[in-house]
Amino acid sequence: MFEANHRMEVNGVCLHYAAAGEGKPVVLVHGNGESHALFDREMSLLTEAGYRVYAPDSRGHGANAPLQEYHYDDMAEDMYCLIKALGLEQPALYGHSDGGIIGLKLAMRHPGILSRLAVSGTNLCPEGLRPDFLAECEAMNRRAPNPLITLMLREPHIDPGDLRRITIPVLVTVGERDLVLPEETRRIAEHLPDARVVVLPGEDHGSYIGRSDTMGKLLLAFLGE
Repeated sequence: MFEANHRMEVNGVCLHYAAAGEGKPVVLVHGNGESHALFDREMSLLTEAGYRVYAPDSRGHGANAPLQEYHYDDMAEDMYCLIKALGLEQPALYGHSDGGIIGLKLAMRHPGILSRLAVSGTNLCPEGLRPDFLAECEAMNRRAPNPLITLMLREPHIDPGDLRRITIPVLVTVGERDLVLPEETRRIAEHLPDARVVVLPGEDHGSYIGRSDTMGKLLLAFLGE
């Protein structure tokens, strides 16, 4: 387990993060309700292959103090400020779920900040998620309001045309049984100038990430091109 034993004050919040390895920098951004610990396997594979890996806990997640309100724009700006504060020169970034939303927003708002981008199980709007999942989230929020669930129900709202501003290579992955609708993944890839899509048979939203080497191997191949 890679511990988030570093911390940095950025964009008005304190972010804890794990860091390991030596070499070209790679930033890993987890999804809603997760922490850097999601990427234990990816960090192992990347550091063994000669990369310097940074895995922050997003604002209000993991070791960071919880908040009463969340917005993807703020989280994207957090990552921009963290990259700048750490002095990273055009790192690659991989984001899962909400981390992918953050990665897309970061690349759109700050051209040139990244060298490559990979996103998994990512949506442009709440309607890009399966209706049954959205209904479940709405029911949960009625019983016990949760600002992180509210975030997923209200955001993001990314104009597909704005994705054309991302000119770096982008890897888009999705599980065959993902929470993200197939047409949403196609829409993302179709509007990115330099994108490829990998659909993983039999996998769900995160089964190929948390306790599997699948995503780490995909990242190594993508970063090595």
